[in-house]
Formats: sequence, C-alpha cells, structure tokens
Amino acid sequence: MQPILKRVRHGVANVVKGMVINHHHRSGALLFSDTTLRDGEQMPGATLEPDDKLQIARALEALGVHSLDAGFPASSQADIEAIRRMAGVIKKPVLTALCRTMRGDIDAAEEALSDVAFGKRGVSLFCGTSPLHREHKLNKSRAEVLEIITDTVAYAAERFVIVAFSPEDASRTEIDYLCETYRNAIDAGATTIGFPDTVGLLTPEKARDFIRRIQDGVPNIEKALLAVHFHNDLGLAVANTLACVEEGVNVVQCTINGIGERAGNAALEEVAMAVALNPDQYDRTVSIDTTRLAPLCKMVAELTGVPLPTNKPIGGDNIFASEAGIHQDGLLKNPDTYLPYRPEQVGADGIKLIIGRHSGRRAVAHRLGELGIEATEAEVLDLLEAIKRLPKGVTVDDARLRELSGLLGTTPTLD
Repeated sequence: MQPILKRVRHGVANVVKGMVINHHHRSGALLFSDTTLRDGEQMPGATLEPDDKLQIARALEALGVHSLDAGFPASSQADIEAIRRMAGVIKKPVLTALCRTMRGDIDAAEEALSDVAFGKRGVSLFCGTSPLHREHKLNKSRAEVLEIITDTVAYAAERFVIVAFSPEDASRTEIDYLCETYRNAIDAGATTIGFPDTVGLLTPEKARDFIRRIQDGVPNIEKALLAVHFHNDLGLAVANTLACVEEGVNVVQCTINGIGERAGNAALEEVAMAVALNPDQYDRTVSIDTTRLAPLCKMVAELTGVPLPTNKPIGGDNIFASEAGIHQDGLLKNPDTYLPYRPEQVGADGIKLIIGRHSGRRAVAHRLGELGIEATEAEVLDLLEAIKRLPKGVTVDDARLRELSGLLGTTPTLD
C-alpha cells in the first residue's frame, strides 16, 4: 500500500478507535476475551491442531466473545496456520496474536493476520515488569524496560489499530512503576492495557485494590480499555475476575473450562454465568449466549483431551444430577428447589435423577414409570432396600433396575 494511503487509513482508523473506546466506556458493557486457543493450549497435553482451533473459534464466535487470542505466531508455524485458517471465516470477534515486545514478533503477527479485516485484527504485547523478571529474566533496568515497551507499542500501533499491552507479572510489580508502564503504553498507542496475575497469587481483595490504584494512577486511562487476566493457582481466578468486574474493568480474559498453565485460568463459563445470574451486583451488559456454554465446555474437553471433572461448574456431568432422596423429591416437585439455574440456561441435556443408595422412593417410582414398569408402593420400597444392599460401586442403570424389579415380581411392560 502506498505510504499516503496507509497514513490516511490509519488516521481514519484512529478516529474510529477513539469513538469505539469511548462507546465501551459509556455503555458499561463487559467484553469477554477468550484465550483458550493460546494460553489454554499451553496446558501440558492440551495441544490443538489448526482444524481443532478453527472448530473452537467458530463456537466461540457463536457464543458471543468480543475477541479471540488466536495464537503466538512467532512461536510456531502451526499457530500461523491456525490463524490463517480463521481469516475470512471468523468475522465477528477481533482476532489477536500474542507478541513479545520485539519488532520481529509484531512483523510475524502482521503476516499471520494479513488476510483478516483491518478493524478485526490486533496484537497483544507483553513484557516482564516485576523486579524478578527485570533482574533474572531480562537483565534490564526499569528505564530500559520502559523504553522497550514504548518503542514496540508505538511500532505495533503503526501496523495495527488494536494494540493491547500487558506487563507480565503485574501483580508483583511496584505499583508506581506499573502505572508508569501503562501511561507510556497508552501514549504510544495502546488501546487496551491488561492486568495479568501471572502466577495466580492474588486474593479478590488485593485484586480489587490493584485495579483501584491503576484507575487512580493512570491519568490517560480513559483512552484505553482495562482488561484483567487471572491464573488459578489458589483457586481464586474466577473470584478475582469478578471482584475486578465490580470495579469497572472493561475486558475479562478467560479460557473455556479454565484450562491453561499450571492450575489454569479463570473459566469463562463460570464468570459469564456469575454475571448473568447476579445483575443486581454487577449491572453489566454481556453479549454471551449462555445456552451455548455447556456444549462448548464438552467440545473443548474432547478436542484438547483434558477431561472435565464430574463436579465442574456448568459443564460437569454431575451439575444437574442428583442421587440424594430429599433433593430428588424436591427436583421432581420443582427443579428450582435445588438448582441455581435450569439446564436449558447453559444448553445442558437436563436433570438426571441417579438411582442409588441415597435415592428415595419417589425417585425410584418416577424412573420405573418412565421405563413403563408398574409397581405398588410396597414393591417400590422393597426395590429401594434391594438397591441399598448392592455392593459399593455397582451402578444402577436402567438394565439393572429392570433386573431388580423383575426379581421382586414386578413385570416390565414390553416396549
């Protein structure tokens, strides 16, 4: 492209960029940025092929995420190939590529994203800023790191309208220096500044305090969006994310099923449902279609090979299952008695009443009726006693239930 045309395009884009950022600030919308395809895939054993990434990206687009962290082009040809396959196919979310604060990484991202619409592509730059990273990883002074950040953000802003900057290990960085990196990054052209708890050590109270101090210490913060990215090493990633949502952050970055490095990341599906079910507390507009969450959780588990724990919120097999008699009785009378939300709200299959040692007569009678088996109340009680005498670990599936009912003299009707 000729230099003059390029400058004109960037000039127009910068005006639009400012308008979009102002709109997001005024609207109070909470934007979801998904990093399943990049940070999530870094989980040992969770490698995704380009076709897998495209399948998940399609599902994330349908879910309603605002942006997709599509990969790290400088790290592998596979990431470049996956990003290229998304070009022209994934049209609604912004596609971003991860970059170190190195011009070569930005060039690689520009090449990988070359077929993506200009207003729908961006880069996410990171640089270690904590004393640990400055001394042991980078061997740089505060001033030298700041110069690197300013130079590469400005370089990226010449090539992309959407430029995010995150100080790696922000939660262990001196707050004055942290704010200085943000101020300089925004002045250099960053449209989003991220706060990553890289090692997952924060509590909700400390996370909230960081956000407040950033909001107070970065006077040009209105020129950019504020994002958060939490790891789950203390099991607090979702709680930390929600604490920051209350403080007004614009973007939350998460992964499906919370997969990621070490203990993983904040789980997108958990954050989304918490916000959706508590509008009085969060009062944020969200574009996520929650009815797609459970199927997406299962898709990601299948494609990554990382199984969902049975008690995993939203997508786990036991979320809408119950074996306890009192709970089963309540669920049969009204599902809301023992559910925070109905299965259909997250696209799950439905309530499952598991027949076992803890079941009550009402659940057993209900399942027998579904199977077309007639039984008196006394026979149901006898059957329940027989179930309770079964050895530990025996599953009472439909075949076993038919067998036990036959032994008690109840005759199943023929299908």
